[in-house]
Amino acid sequence: MDHRRQIQEFLASRRARISPQSVGLPVAGRKRRVPGLRREEVAALAGLSVDYYIRLERGALTHASDSVVTAISRALQLDETEQAHLIALARAGQSHAAPSRPRRNPPAAIAPQLQSVLDALVGVPALVRSPTLDVVATNALARALYSELYTDGSERPNLARFTFLAPQAEQFWRDWHRVADDLVAHLRAAAGATPYDRHLTDLIGELSTRSDTFRQLWARHDVRAYGRGTKRFQHPLVGPLDLRYDLMHLAAEPGLTMITYTAEPGSASQDGLALLASWAASQSTPGHNPAASTRESVPPPPHHD
Repeated sequence: MDHRRQIQEFLASRRARISPQSVGLPVAGRKRRVPGLRREEVAALAGLSVDYYIRLERGALTHASDSVVTAISRALQLDETEQAHLIALARAGQSHAAPSRPRRNPPAAIAPQLQSVLDALVGVPALVRSPTLDVVATNALARALYSELYTDGSERPNLARFTFLAPQAEQFWRDWHRVADDLVAHLRAAAGATPYDRHLTDLIGELSTRSDTFRQLWARHDVRAYGRGTKRFQHPLVGPLDLRYDLMHLAAEPGLTMITYTAEPGSASQDGLALLASWAASQSTPGHNPAASTRESVPPPPHHD
């Protein structure tokens, strides 16, 4: 990923979504060739000279002060996550002198005490993922919930690779388009913070080559942060599950995130999750691979009117 190009394309994409009328600028005069704000209009709104803003948008943002970055963020009406992304782009470029410096790869396994925490969450699927969306660890119920990710025998599946490349993903995610959009927005933010991460650039290159949808979403330069929400699954064993998720960043494991899933009490999803937990417990024998058994039949969850 070209870091200067990331800056240029992100700022241009944010300009394009703002109409002159929405910020009180006149629209009379020469015909506008592009949607949104022109660069000179952003410069005026930010209190900068046109030449200086053009240099910044072309990649010189890495040398800008915090006050200048804040002024641009305000002019482009960036939200908190987008402003943080712009700051990350600016500051990451300051380390460009040593882009080939090796970075620590995501850990191959979590600390034993963290795995014990995952395993102690009875009835709650819980997993740990890396910044590049590798599933680093799970408890038994999360592995059963995400059994579709393990059907190819991988012991460290990647959520983005599964979502965009696995044929069963669009059925597994009942809201596939929203999930896909969120995952790309997460990876775009990660790329802003660590533009020279080889593992990340390899993943983005693979997905861009193999998925038209990923390539289109990536070109939008959207970034998003979310701490909780709802995921809608179509599980091959227990059917539809609507589960609330919560993300927790792990201070003892920098970069890793733990995600837990819960169902609404008294709901059909709670019954389905309980059934899945029972099945997962019955499969937890030495040497058994739960993913290999996800197509066997189980009783349907109780029906709720």
